[in-house]
Order: sequence, then C-alpha cells, then structure tokens
Amino acid sequence: MLAAASMGAVAFQKGLGAVHSVSHPVGAIYDTHHGMTNGVMLPYVLVFNRPAIEDRMAYLARVLDLPGRGFDATLDWLLSFRRQLFIPDTLAEIGVPEADVERLAEKAVRDPSTGGNPVSMTEADFRTLISAAIRGDLR
Repeated sequence: MLAAASMGAVAFQKGLGAVHSVSHPVGAIYDTHHGMTNGVMLPYVLVFNRPAIEDRMAYLARVLDLPGRGFDATLDWLLSFRRQLFIPDTLAEIGVPEADVERLAEKAVRDPSTGGNPVSMTEADFRTLISAAIRGDLR
C-alpha cells in the first residue's frame, strides 16, 4: 500500500488540470463522488484542450487500435466507454444547476490543479467549460 500511495503522489506532481479543477468545487458543494465527477468532466475538458492535445489523442487512437484515427476517434471511444460505466453525460444529471456556473468557475480558476492544464484557463474559460458540461454541449 505504501508503494501504491507513493506512486499516486508522484503522479500528482505532473499536474491534474481542469478536470480536477472543476470536480473539486462540484464535489465540495454538491457532495458528488470525485471519480464520477471526473468522468463527467473529462470529455468536456478534452474538447477544450483539443488544440494542445490533438497529436497525443491521435497517438492514443493508434495505441488503442481504434477503427478511426485522431482526436474524434479517441473522444468517441471515451464516450462509449463512459456509457458502459454508467457515467452521466452532464453535470446537470448529478445535480449541478446552471445558476451556479459563476460560483463554480470562480472556485475552479483558483484551484491548484488549474496550473497543470495544458491550455491556460481564465475564469471566463471555466464559465464556458462548466456551462457546456451542464448542458451537454460537447462539440
């Protein structure tokens, strides 16, 4: 257990990014499960970060031997996998109302995980991201 805990701590040194930046305040305010909230947020953050991660997503599509190639193939695979795990599609489905976008964005931009996101984020970016995740606007 000590070795596993140490490996987890080392992984955090890389930086967690916007998935966790949003999941932390959502979990604190709405008492959502952290892993579930991360699963809801992941595709929205990937789409937001697309300009910075497109090449890596294409590589991942090849590694996973997906029928398609590139970012879209990997995103489609992730969405399918998420459905198999019964992870909700939107933040609204786990109780997050659109009325709290401002409050969540303010907290997310100040979260220490934000610095690890591959694309710099402002409070306005978080408002856009969180609104998209509440409404289910992925593209």
